[in-house]
Amino acid sequence: MSGDWLDALGNLRRRGEAAVLVTVLATRGSTPREAGCKMVVSASATYGTIGGGNLEFQSIARARAAMAGAGPVVVEFPLGPALGQCCGGHASVLFEPVRPPGWHIALYGAGHVGRALAAVLGTLDCRVSWVDARAGEFPPVLPGNVTAFAGLPPASLPDGSYVLILTHDHALDFDLAAQALPQFRLPFVGVIGSETKRARFVSRLARAGLAPDAIKRLVCPIGLPGTGGKPPAEIAVSVAAQLLQQRNCVSIPAPVPMAASCAGCAAGCAAEGMAQ
Repeated sequence: MSGDWLDALGNLRRRGEAAVLVTVLATRGSTPREAGCKMVVSASATYGTIGGGNLEFQSIARARAAMAGAGPVVVEFPLGPALGQCCGGHASVLFEPVRPPGWHIALYGAGHVGRALAAVLGTLDCRVSWVDARAGEFPPVLPGNVTAFAGLPPASLPDGSYVLILTHDHALDFDLAAQALPQFRLPFVGVIGSETKRARFVSRLARAGLAPDAIKRLVCPIGLPGTGGKPPAEIAVSVAAQLLQQRNCVSIPAPVPMAASCAGCAAGCAAEGMAQ
């Protein structure tokens, strides 16, 4: 039972759900639980316990009220006079809002470059939805901020998501790009490949009826130019650097080409880079 709250924080973080960590800091007299016990409260559930009864009931209500608060707060609970609990002691309870990273990245493809990218993104303050129908391609252990999906269409992604498309199939790459590009709420849509692949995709997207403004958002190749070669690890670092650069100088959402929207960035954000 003691690990429930810690597991819950990790799971809520991966799902992008806010929560409050509730900790009994100190006690005097008779109380339901000892100092140091914890529970996690989300908008719809609780994990762990600080002893039940009215103390826990009131703490859950306070936690949900504190979920949008600016920072931690300590509340003193005299259990007898304030809560009507017969134990009659006193508990000091800490409420700490825990918010998931606001930056969400959808990574399509679990091949060599996808695995290298997932490892790099796993070290950043972001949430990653890693998508591949081939379940056996995912490594047995994922970084704590990465969740694997067999399928997750771009239409289901949260607003502001960055989209990286690097599957094993060019036809699938095209289909995903065609779904993501018209959704201007997704500020970055990148596809691994070469300038030749980009030209082919642009032509096919136009024939498919996509608007020019949507097509111009296509970032292909992906990665910062001049930052590495073709080994998966080098491509992964290059692409992650490009995402950080875009995140830091592009407003969300940005219904304009990535390179144009970053024209003022001192680093010179680029909309093309590493070949597949």
